[in-house]
Amino acid sequence: MKTTQPRKQRKRLFRASLHKRYRHFSAPLSSSLKASHKTNSIPVRAGDTVRVMRGDRKGFEGKVTKVDRKKYRVFVEGLTREKVDGSTIQIPVHPSKVMITTLNLDDKWRREALKRFVPGRQEEKIAEEKPMEEKKEEAPKEKPKKKRKARKTRKATAKNGGEQSG
Repeated sequence: MKTTQPRKQRKRLFRASLHKRYRHFSAPLSSSLKASHKTNSIPVRAGDTVRVMRGDRKGFEGKVTKVDRKKYRVFVEGLTREKVDGSTIQIPVHPSKVMITTLNLDDKWRREALKRFVPGRQEEKIAEEKPMEEKKEEAPKEKPKKKRKARKTRKATAKNGGEQSG
């Protein structure tokens, strides 16, 4: 069972291995992507186009250049600030604060994963299984229940003089 204690949740979040952190990078999809892929969110990857939804840079749209799984941050192309010495650095953004507007579907695995989680397909599978269940219900095969014999215990055998009968 998952814990509800905040300290344990934080502990698990920050001690998670890098391959498990992937799930924490989920960001909501835009309304057009929700309609076409029939899912609400998907983990952010490099190459996706995202729109910043919170903070000072709200409304900024750009391509994800880097995903930092150790610090739980994504870096968006063009989202930079100037340091005091004059150099520019990219601003890290938490993936929950962005919305995916265009997906990078170069990866075959990601395309297949999007097809796999379509809710309508599960309903079709359930609909296919129901007629089979109905057929089973129409012709029920009832077996007569056998009466169980009383088992002999050691106490019963001790009363018989220590002899064990089979």
